[in-house]
Amino acid sequence: MFEILSENITEDLLYTMLVAAVIRIVAWIFFAYTIYSTLKLVKKENQNILPNQAWFVALPFFNIYWNFEVVRRLTDSLNNEFYDRQIEVEERPTQRWGMLFAWTFLLSNIPFPFFILLVIGLLHFVYFITYWVKIHQHKVLLKLHIQRFGQDYVAAGRE
Repeated sequence: MFEILSENITEDLLYTMLVAAVIRIVAWIFFAYTIYSTLKLVKKENQNILPNQAWFVALPFFNIYWNFEVVRRLTDSLNNEFYDRQIEVEERPTQRWGMLFAWTFLLSNIPFPFFILLVIGLLHFVYFITYWVKIHQHKVLLKLHIQRFGQDYVAAGRE
């Protein structure tokens, strides 16, 4: 198997790359679960993306495109839900960090010189974690509101 590899790639490097790829996919799965569980809290009429579609962010290569869709649709879903519940959050919640995450992910898949990829990769990591945390924060806010007022709560004047 290793005969077809370049002389510069050792078995240790290959195993390291394999472990890194597995860790990355596992992180995507946990990220997808956060999106999924957040969307499960959003009422069906406010969802612009089905919760099960969140799992597509864990598919390598397809997620280059799907990240942009998730950012847009999750933002719209949260925006609709918070509006109905009259919860004060920033307009277009999670969109700014999500777009930064999606664009840096796209750029990290373009074959730039190593130094540029390193900078983009570091930025992507920061934006990825920040976006994930923002989604989680909005999920917690929504969960607390549901615990206090119920799943079917609609603010007065919104019915």
